Amino acid sequence: MSDDYIKEANADMAKSMDQLKRELVGVRTGRATPALIEHVQVEVASYGSTMALKELGGISAPDARLLIINPWDKGTIKDIERAIAVAGMGFNPQSDGVIIRIPIPALTGERRQQLVKVVKQHVEEAKVRVRGVRRDYKALLEEAEDEGDLTEDQLKKLLEKLQESTDAHVKLVDEMGAKKEKEILDI
Repeated sequence: MSDDYIKEANADMAKSMDQLKRELVGVRTGRATPALIEHVQVEVASYGSTMALKELGGISAPDARLLIINPWDKGTIKDIERAIAVAGMGFNPQSDGVIIRIPIPALTGERRQQLVKVVKQHVEEAKVRVRGVRRDYKALLEEAEDEGDLTEDQLKKLLEKLQESTDAHVKLVDEMGAKKEKEILDI
């Protein structure tokens, strides 16, 4: 029963890691990947709703400096172009009425530094989430001890396991951040 707390804490910490992975995929490295834009929210006037770009068409990267969007409904092309232009990524979409081409400009040194700051911010937020999980489960364990469900020795061992798990997850978060920073800074 008591190890269930640790398993649940690990699962919650893993969710924080998954969220960080999704956030880091969206940070541009200088190489074109569909993940850069697939989560851009597009306000589609003809549908009267907002949708993720990946729900509106196929996204491909034929080479390192070009993304191509092939919308399933050609009536959404203008909406998609507008959403990409205002997404704050520095992309300039070009349409021929059938597909949308997005040339990916080379990253400047200044832009690389800005992206590294974004990565560091995502990493710090992930660490805060992991530590928040530790705090919540520590409170649950202490409450279980107060209610007599755990002995003081059991509590101490579980808190040590919880701290070890937290340290391991924080280390993984740091490694993920360092890897992404290296990708950004490599020219």
